[in-house]
Amino acid sequence: MGVWGQAMRHVGFLCGAVLLLAFCAGGQTNAGGTYLFGPSVSAFATGAPALSIPAEPPQGVYGVLPNYPWQVYAGVTFLRFYELPGLTGNMDGFNFSVVYYPHSGRLGVDGEFATGYAPQNGVNTQLAFVLGGARFRLARTQGLELWVHGLAGGAKFVPQTAFGGTGALAFALGGGIDYNPRHRRLGYRVQADLDGTRFFGTHQYGPKLSIGLVYNL
Repeated sequence: MGVWGQAMRHVGFLCGAVLLLAFCAGGQTNAGGTYLFGPSVSAFATGAPALSIPAEPPQGVYGVLPNYPWQVYAGVTFLRFYELPGLTGNMDGFNFSVVYYPHSGRLGVDGEFATGYAPQNGVNTQLAFVLGGARFRLARTQGLELWVHGLAGGAKFVPQTAFGGTGALAFALGGGIDYNPRHRRLGYRVQADLDGTRFFGTHQYGPKLSIGLVYNL
């Protein structure tokens, strides 16, 4: 029994040694071959390239249009002035406007000055508008901006006539299209309005068309 007990102790010692060596070898294999948590220690020690899971590329932002809070416009204008029943003037002139969009939003504050000139009975006549109101941008896509506005203010017609005074209340309702193919500061505008005034004890309603350049800042 003494010899048998010593033999059993030796066998148990050998089995424990084999299990310990197997565990150490498995630990070294996992440490050198894993790629889930980063490169192995041996890779850093030997200078070998580190292997890792490639990160996803950052998501880009596309289709963002620049927003400018101010728009300044200058253009040529044609307007038809129905002065009195049977008396109509076709006027050519200029149109200037400034629009401010708070926080570069859709709703803006609009101010406009427009004037037209035409000969009448050998006299040069002039009709001028000073108006203010609101403008709303409907859409902005592919270099196009659609908008509408409503303005109110005053108008002046000179020279003095025998039909009445030279000043009157006025309004304008209309809209336009701004075209800027490369989304830069300088673009083009086409605008159409219905202008209303009250001169000489009667109402005048006439179209006004304008085309010109708009600068964004």
